[in-house]
Order: sequence, then structure tokens, then C-alpha cells
Amino acid sequence: MIEVKNIYKSFEKSGVLSEINTTFYRGKTNLIIGQSGSGKTVLLKCLLGLYEADSGEIIYDGLSSKDMSSDDKLNISREMGMVFQGSALFDSMNVLENVRFPLDMLTNIKESEKHSRAMKCIERVNLINATNKLPSELSGGMQKRVAIARAIVMNPKYLFCDEPNSGLDPKTAIVIDQLIQEITKEYNITTIINSHDMNSVIEIGENIIFLKEGYKIWQGTNKEILKSKNKEVEDFVYSSELLKKLRQ
Repeated sequence: MIEVKNIYKSFEKSGVLSEINTTFYRGKTNLIIGQSGSGKTVLLKCLLGLYEADSGEIIYDGLSSKDMSSDDKLNISREMGMVFQGSALFDSMNVLENVRFPLDMLTNIKESEKHSRAMKCIERVNLINATNKLPSELSGGMQKRVAIARAIVMNPKYLFCDEPNSGLDPKTAIVIDQLIQEITKEYNITTIINSHDMNSVIEIGENIIFLKEGYKIWQGTNKEILKSKNKEVEDFVYSSELLKKLRQ
């Protein structure tokens, strides 16, 4: 679980996040949604420790960012997995090498254990027959699955996904959503997904935080968001003409 308490973040005296208070729950798919420029990416980077908030605190399973030593910050970072928007795979490495990469860089475990853990993750995302393929030989959906396998190979407590469905067709996007949710449940991870995809919101939005202009406007579930009477939420959810017609 990650608790966010009264976070404020600015750049060049311009506030980007203001008075953010929320909780991201373990074993649930937590979504941060909002229009471009709403502060989603900045909040995600604060949670990752890439940005330091100007005020407030972030509490990781009882450990506050205010009380962290350098060693604490390093240990927390090693408990985080990240699925990047464009997958960010190494072009010259095959699937197995890409998934193994965090183990090679951050651990001193035996080669046999590295191989075993990487293969287990590859099998979990259903790519056991693609271990020797390069990223250029994979479809967009397969690349995303490799990225998910790499993100969980260190057995993280926290999984962060930045627009995991970006560039995918709707059917493949649903498969990726379901895979992320399944892994979240199986490994009991605190999963936080940065998204503007309404399909993801409806499919896997167990805990949704809606941001607008740096403020948390609304929080609830995928069932509650469709019934919300909040004007800003309604405008975002029913922004397309198709959804407006379906609502009528």
C-alpha cells in the first residue's frame, strides 16, 4: 500500500500538484486518470522517487519519505517494477536477456537462479516460445508482455505502468489489462497505472484517482465512475460522441 499525504509539487514556482491525498491499495489495480497536463506523470514520478515533492509525504507500507535514509530509498527503488509507455526493451537483447536484465544489474544471485526466475516470468506472460527472439521480431502486444515480465522479475511490492496500452489495438489492450490485473492479484502487488484509456478504466479500475489541473477531483471504482455526478468526471468519461450516445 502507498499513502499520499498532502503532496505539493511545482516547477519554476508554477504548481503542478496541489494538496494530493490518496491511497493506492495492495492487490488492486489503481488507476491515475485525467487529461494531458493534469499532473498524472508528475505524480507517478513522485511515487517512483524520480521527483521529490516540495511538501507532504509518501508512505510505502509504513515507511515515510520524510524519514528515509539513502539506503531506505535504494531499497524501496529495488522493490519497484516499471512498465514504460513504449516498453523500452533493448533492441540488441533477446526476450530472455531483456527479462533477465534487472537481475544481472541489481543482484548477485547464481546464474542458474537468474535463468530460472526469468523463465518463470516469461512463462507467466505466455512467451515461452519466444525467449530467443529480438524485440524487432515481436508484435506490440508481445513487446508489452516482455516489459511486464521484466517488471516483475525482481518480485516487486510496487508495479508502475505508464500508459501500458499505448499503441495497441483494442483487443490486445484488453489482454494486457487483464494480464496486469491477474499478476497484481497473484503476487499481491500495489499496482499503479497511469492511463487515459476509458476501456482500461472500465475493465480494471478497482481504485481510480481523477486529476485535473494538479488537483484530485474524484476517487472511486469503475462501477462508481459511470454513475458519478461530478461535472469534471462526466466531461472526461463521456468525452467521445459514441459514449454520449450510449449513455442516452
